Amino acid sequence: MAQGERTRARVLVSGRVQGVFFRAETRAAARRLGVDGWVRNLPDGRVEAVFEGSPGAVEAAVAWCRTGPERAAVESVEVEPGPAEGIAGFAIR
Repeated sequence: MAQGERTRARVLVSGRVQGVFFRAETRAAARRLGVDGWVRNLPDGRVEAVFEGSPGAVEAAVAWCRTGPERAAVESVEVEPGPAEGIAGFAIR
């Protein structure tokens, strides 16, 4: 990939991931990694997140989701890669 190229990953995280500060900790991790995007709880109990940034930073954010915050119990992480859409900043939805 060319230097400066951005990528995107949409992740769906299953397990005990709501009520354990998953969204706030995901935002903090994304900001540390320099990744843009958003995170939200889904009605079915999963957490959905979108990360955009350099391939290495996006990969690191996805890897973070495989463990999550201390109180979480992640069972599975589905990853859907794609082209960046130009999101700026990181939001909790």
